[in-house]
Amino acid sequence: MIPAAVSDAAARAGLSPRDYGEACRRLGRDPNPIEALMIGVMWSEHCGYKHSKKALKRLPSDSPRVLGGPGENAGVVAITPQWALAFKMESHNHPSAVDPYNGAATGIGGIIRDVLAMGARPVALLDSLRFGPLEEPRSRRLFDGVVAGIAGYGNAIGVPTVGGEVVAESCYRDNPLVNVACLGLVRTDRVARSAASGPGNAVVYAGARTGRDGIGGAAFASAELDEGRHSLDRASVQMGDPFTGKSLIEATLEALETGAVIALQDMGAAGLTCAASEMSARGGVGMTIDLDLIPLREEGMRPEEILLSESQERMLLVAGREDAERVAAIYHRWGLAAQVIGAVTAQPRLRITSLGREIVDLPPELVASAPEYDPPVCPPEDLASRWGMDPAAVAAPAGAVLLSLLGHPDVASKRAVFEQYDHMVGVRTIVPPGGDAAVLRLLEAAPLGLALSADGNSRWCRADPRRGAALCVLEAAANLACVGAEPLAVTDCLNFGNPERPEVFWAFREVIDGISDACRALGIPVIGGNVSFYNEAEGGGDRAVFPTPVIGMVGLVEEVAGRPWTGFRRDGNVVLLVGHGGTTLCATLYEKAAGSAPRGRPSDPALGESAATLSCIREAVRLGLVESAHDCSDGGLLVALAEECVLGRRGAEVTMALDHRTCFGEGPARFVVSVRPRHAEELAAVAASRGVPVTVLGRTGGEALRVSPPESCTCGESIDLAVESLTAAWGGLEA
Repeated sequence: MIPAAVSDAAARAGLSPRDYGEACRRLGRDPNPIEALMIGVMWSEHCGYKHSKKALKRLPSDSPRVLGGPGENAGVVAITPQWALAFKMESHNHPSAVDPYNGAATGIGGIIRDVLAMGARPVALLDSLRFGPLEEPRSRRLFDGVVAGIAGYGNAIGVPTVGGEVVAESCYRDNPLVNVACLGLVRTDRVARSAASGPGNAVVYAGARTGRDGIGGAAFASAELDEGRHSLDRASVQMGDPFTGKSLIEATLEALETGAVIALQDMGAAGLTCAASEMSARGGVGMTIDLDLIPLREEGMRPEEILLSESQERMLLVAGREDAERVAAIYHRWGLAAQVIGAVTAQPRLRITSLGREIVDLPPELVASAPEYDPPVCPPEDLASRWGMDPAAVAAPAGAVLLSLLGHPDVASKRAVFEQYDHMVGVRTIVPPGGDAAVLRLLEAAPLGLALSADGNSRWCRADPRRGAALCVLEAAANLACVGAEPLAVTDCLNFGNPERPEVFWAFREVIDGISDACRALGIPVIGGNVSFYNEAEGGGDRAVFPTPVIGMVGLVEEVAGRPWTGFRRDGNVVLLVGHGGTTLCATLYEKAAGSAPRGRPSDPALGESAATLSCIREAVRLGLVESAHDCSDGGLLVALAEECVLGRRGAEVTMALDHRTCFGEGPARFVVSVRPRHAEELAAVAASRGVPVTVLGRTGGEALRVSPPESCTCGESIDLAVESLTAAWGGLEA
């Protein structure tokens, strides 16, 4: 029996009685109320990863290119001996459900500062968004607000949003998912770290002033979302200012150029508490901090409010004593607050004073290291029966099904979304949103470029989490292959329901293993990411999101000029299907459009064959053999062909079987490519050298997609749809 006094103290601090007892055991005493609040927010799931940390260690993170992996503010990978990229993905799900504009906007601001904390200039953003059915008023309001928030912050701060995805699914009705990734560039000899060092060095606060917005945000993100709490939780949502954010980027990069900054970290989730404790713990040192020196924008703030505020656009730095004022002056010149608020100490204690009185005395390691738990695991009771089900069948001709799938929100044009983003700011964007992967020019290392993609598929992962997660990695790699990019690294965002339910944590571990399987097969390190649990409304499993891993992948392009595009480029080109062709209708968009829950199992990832196909496409692009390339993903082969027609504004004549599995089945690493006739044999030779099959489908040209069955087929059906009709069906979400 837990004493009532312990339960009450734990509840006030946001700690479970179990965690509160562990904190007392480690500390050797009861924490005071402010200390308990600091431990509570740092031991929340959002900050402490107490349910996921052990499982995440199974992800591969080693590569000769990796300069900084999991555990830092963002992962860092070398591009050339002189230049590296920083890459990170985060979620802002709960805040966006409560206040879609500010929730999404501050998600962008936070991920930009994570990359900035590595010393990198942010140069590109990706978003992965999931909502309930968009014909429902609340889902539409959330969708409109989130897109506006991403545009409002990203456009103003001058970092282009160059790619992403939008998915509509009933399981996201209560809990939309807003996942955002940022890519930055940094000199390899200028990579910044967060580990504080040097007793006597100054602790410097820099950026916007501290207010009461966002207090408790990390704990809020670590609980189930209850409709009745929406108005109460609004105070947990931060308010961003992109213009201050832009000044913070420039001031921080200028300060780093002086060589005076020893360590820095964003004051994001858990604010000053997180930054001070993690920086100290990583460096094995302590800090003294005087809260009376914190720049405030509101009067009468209590010490715990200052310590837990998640006000945006703030950084914590460590600089040499003799350099601190010079660093602060740089921020002042950019119109930002900057103040020495304490010092690094040799003794690993976090000592914080207010009004001349010490109010906190804690080991930083205790605050920054939440307990690690092994939740029980158990697959869903109906898993075996679901795997034995046949996919839902659609009683309609293939042409009618095609038009329906083209108009589905998961496939239809996202122009109404990405045209709100200034995706060309910064003059790096070579291939803009709308294709398989975005491509950026590397001005610092021409003619190299970088390709980016963000991909997830909850239908696959709900049906079979391990296979589904591996397929998501392959999908991201396939998008990069379409522009000839060699994958460099993965960052992920793993979105699940309550991890204390055994079937949820079983799915989480299966997803981890699926990502690991695929990344090891492809030789891609996972350099960081985010876990978002408790994405379910009060009431449990039926109101939880499907397992939703989102894979952010970045790849290296050897030559940015002459990249293929998703769309047939000229008449008379040969249309080819490249890949092994293992497909199923189980857990596909075809089945979803039929109104069926995912049944059966998605295709076997066939990792060896898939890796060979990806290598084949990359080599064909590198050799200049490919004029257009598009992977077969949502909706399968026939949808991919139609999208090539729409984006190229020209038709094609194709011969293929018109049964629904051939047309709409989904499987790994299959590509529709078009090549000039003289290059068809060369591409076939590249494929043959890797054991990859190639099938000639037909030729480009005309004003319609015409599909005829092989002569041996007696089905009698054919398709003749004008490109204009395909385009109208694909027209997309209304602005």
